[in-house]
Amino acid sequence: MSMSVEPVWYVYLVRATNQALYCGISLDARRRFAQHCAGKGARFFSTSPAQALVYVEVCADKSTALRRERAIKRLPKHAKEALLSAQTNQLLEEMLK
Repeated sequence: MSMSVEPVWYVYLVRATNQALYCGISLDARRRFAQHCAGKGARFFSTSPAQALVYVEVCADKSTALRRERAIKRLPKHAKEALLSAQTNQLLEEMLK
C-alpha cells in the first residue's frame, strides 16, 4: 500500500525595489523568487523589480497556503513588516544558509 505524501507549500514575501511587499505561494519559494527576479510570473514586478526574499512560512497544503496568503495580503503594511522580524521567519534564515 503506497501512501501519497502531500507536498509542502510555502507562503512567501518578496520586497520590491520600491519597498513594496509582494505575497505569494509556491512549492519552492527560492525557485519562485528567482523567477520573479528574472521577470517571469507576477506583473507586480513589472514596475519595480524583485529585490529580496524576506519571509517564508510553511503550510501543510495548498488550501492552507492560499488562506494564509489571503490573510497576509489583508494585513496593513506595518503588520507585514512585523512578520519579517517574527520568530516564524527562522525558516528563511535556514533556507538561505
